[in-house]
Parts: sequence; C-alpha cells; structure tokens
Amino acid sequence: MCKTEYAVCGNPHLLEGSLSAFLPSLNLAPRLSIPNPWIRSYSFDGKEEWEVNPLYCNTVREIYPYSNSNRLLNIVDMAIFDFLIGNMDRHHYEMFTKFGDDGFLLHLDNARGFGRHSHDEISILAPLSQCCIIKRTTLLRLRLLAEPEYRLSDVMRESLLQDPLAPVLTEPHLLALDRRLQLILEAVGKCIDTFGEATVVANDTTQPQSPAAHRAKLDT
Repeated sequence: MCKTEYAVCGNPHLLEGSLSAFLPSLNLAPRLSIPNPWIRSYSFDGKEEWEVNPLYCNTVREIYPYSNSNRLLNIVDMAIFDFLIGNMDRHHYEMFTKFGDDGFLLHLDNARGFGRHSHDEISILAPLSQCCIIKRTTLLRLRLLAEPEYRLSDVMRESLLQDPLAPVLTEPHLLALDRRLQLILEAVGKCIDTFGEATVVANDTTQPQSPAAHRAKLDT
C-alpha cells in the first residue's frame, strides 16, 4: 500500500491503518447503497454542483425522497458526524430496505476519518450550511457536549479507555473534536441569525401518537 499517491507510508517499519467492521451479508440484511447528494468531486477536471452553487440545496429539496421525508435532516446529521471525524469521503450511504424510506442512514466506511487533526475541512458541512436545517435533538446534544462538564473530548476519551485498542485516538484528535464542535455550533448560529430558529431547527422531539390514542380521538 505504500505508493507515491498515498500519504501513508512506513516510518520506516510502521504503517498507518484502519479497522473495519463488516455488516451482515445482503441475504441476511438487504440494504441499498445510495449516492450522497453532496458527493465530492474526485478529479481535477471539474466540480460538483454543490461545490460551486451555494443554492444547491434548493435543487435537492425538490428531489424525492429529500422533498417529503426526514432524509435531508439525516443527511445533515451525517455531515456533522463526518465533519467531527474529518471524513471527506462520504460518496454513498447505506439503508436497510426493511425500514423503508424513513429508515436510518448507515454511516458505513469511515476509513478516512481522523486523518489530519490540525485541519478542519469546512466544506464537509455543506449540507448544514447550504440547507440551514438541523434536528432539535441533534442541536441539543451538540450544545450539551460543548458544556465543560460534558465536553466531547472528555466523553470520547473516557469511552475509548474501555476499548481493547486504547487509546485509539491521539490527544490532538480528541481536542480537534471540541474545536470542530464549536465550528458546527457557529454554523448553526449563522443560519438562525439569517432565517430564524423556527425555520432552522426542526422539532423531532414530538412523540408519535399511539394507535389507541388516535382511535379514542376519532371516537370523540
């Protein structure tokens, strides 16, 4: 794997690598691989539309299933996750077919995450900054992890201590999480200043009504 086009080579005998956990076979867990609307250009010949058009999200909103489901909010969640770990390689995402169009996204293949701890690739946040929407539960969780007593780097450090491969992440990578979290909150803040909180923050905290309660309402 030590080729001139890769930036990971032995020094002189150690080689940077990653571990992957594989999902069950498609026979056991059927799933779809769906192109990411914010797929990155992988050549020098041209740019993807989102890279040159700040209003690109308006186009995405008109395309099913992003037009009438929570899929776009899930894409924003995925972009936030990728920005925190520094993953620029989210060309596809996976979904289990069993749960239909409103199922959760599988964040599969994160091998390029936690590369350069000193660089924050803001373009990864394009779904958030261009669409200016975020789940309320996501925003509340991010704000909590920005508090000194629940700092994201501390939570991760404590969690990873239980891993057989501890410490897993270096201290600069852990501190980068806190720095990137602040950048995410700043991006959300700019959206709220521009469009208002009611437009930006999607209320996903309302619990769906139970069938029994729905029937009782109809009876009355």
